[in-house]
Amino acid sequence: MSKTAVVILNYNGEKLLQQFLPSVITCTQQARIVVADNGSTDGSIRLVKDQFPSVEVIALDANYGFCGGYNKALKQVNSEYYVLLNSDVEVTANWLEPMVQLLDENVSIAAVQPKILTYHQKDEFEYAGAGGGFIDSWGYPFCRGRMFNFTEKDSSQYNDTREVFWASGACLVIRSEVYHHLGGLDETFFAHMEEIDLCWKIHRMGKQVFYCGSSTVFHVGAGTLPRNNPRKTYYNFRNGLSLIYKHLPGNQLWYKLPIRMLLDLVAALKFVLEGHTQDGKAVYRAIRDFLRTKPDLRAERSSLQSLFPFDMSQVYGGMVIFDYYLLGRKRISEEKLPASNPK
Repeated sequence: MSKTAVVILNYNGEKLLQQFLPSVITCTQQARIVVADNGSTDGSIRLVKDQFPSVEVIALDANYGFCGGYNKALKQVNSEYYVLLNSDVEVTANWLEPMVQLLDENVSIAAVQPKILTYHQKDEFEYAGAGGGFIDSWGYPFCRGRMFNFTEKDSSQYNDTREVFWASGACLVIRSEVYHHLGGLDETFFAHMEEIDLCWKIHRMGKQVFYCGSSTVFHVGAGTLPRNNPRKTYYNFRNGLSLIYKHLPGNQLWYKLPIRMLLDLVAALKFVLEGHTQDGKAVYRAIRDFLRTKPDLRAERSSLQSLFPFDMSQVYGGMVIFDYYLLGRKRISEEKLPASNPK
């Protein structure tokens, strides 16, 4: 058994594999590299077998989405640590070793992410993960280095190693035992915010999620769906509601959920007024479908509660939508973020 397996989920990403697999192979020492193919119809599998023979291939029979694809593929990978790596990520020398070392040295840490910069502007933080992810108690995720659509320049301000709330699925190192114990990624999410849900479960089981600033990768981002795609809007809003419904304690959920849905309706109206009618409709469908699936979510919420207590220890107590849109804050000061607590 190889200790670490780098698993790249692919769907019709032949060009991305051609471009980014070489850096993964060159910069990754003593780890298996696996391409898990999600039922591609292009030449992805043939490309890997012909041009990158050292890379293993797991061929799934259909496109199961980000969550289902990884869940099915990782059942076939026997390693102590999994690295979930997007196909549009360029890694750098020594990218993996510091994160593996963190897991080796501290059994309380279950998952780690590196510093994630944007591939097309390499001095700027990337949207999906940036300098480590947090969430406020209203369900709005943000990162050090990224608040909503604003991203910071990298001036070594986040070269530290610290506890965070969530680690990006673009590059996520996780203990395989924890991944399977928690049932993997929630397939009802299909894609988007599924790693935040997984990390919240990690906190609830008494483990930690860390950011490792001594490791750097570059992410193209929005390789599957552009950020202005109504499908992405739909998943982000629907899954955001599912997330807080599953994880907020009852004494907060009863009033925060309806207020959050009202704020989402305001966002839908804003989309329409700005000419993004399809995004506005996507938000409406997201709320509608969340309400339709609420009975199933209620069962999962009860099941989680029977296994793990609610945990708000790494949740930001403020309201980032208020900070950003009304106060004009582009970042949350370190002093206001939940403390990093080495165990």
